[in-house]
Amino acid sequence: MADRLTPERRSRLMSRVRSADTDIETSLRSELHRRGLRFRKHVKSLPGRPDIVFGPARVAVFVDGDFWHGWRFREKAQKLPPYWREKIRANRVRDLRNFRLLRRQGWKVVRIWGHSIKADPSAAADRVQRTIAWRLRDRRRFAVARSPLGRG
Repeated sequence: MADRLTPERRSRLMSRVRSADTDIETSLRSELHRRGLRFRKHVKSLPGRPDIVFGPARVAVFVDGDFWHGWRFREKAQKLPPYWREKIRANRVRDLRNFRLLRRQGWKVVRIWGHSIKADPSAAADRVQRTIAWRLRDRRRFAVARSPLGRG
């Protein structure tokens, strides 16, 4: 399938696609902030530059757009032109590599798809909040177990 746009028009259109601070990302961040959760955005020092980072809990959140990150990619791949098929496949490989690197560094990775945030931002925030609470409880338990006196 040939591109219907000229290279100049395609370039202009693609330049408007945002990689940070998208609508779905800001929607989730607003909901998390409303709940009193504080975080850092787009931490460059971490693999994959997570969209939202909760440092003390070591939780990294990725807000993935359905098209760019391949939601149901296996079902849709054959319908895509070769360029986009390869582009999305490479994005998925990169995402997996970054998730593995983060996990090896002790981070819990939460991946939230754009369509789930659009459908229910509160449910997506619930998932992040539960993960943070679990990680903080788990960390305290680990600290008590490692304490030379058996206490925190």
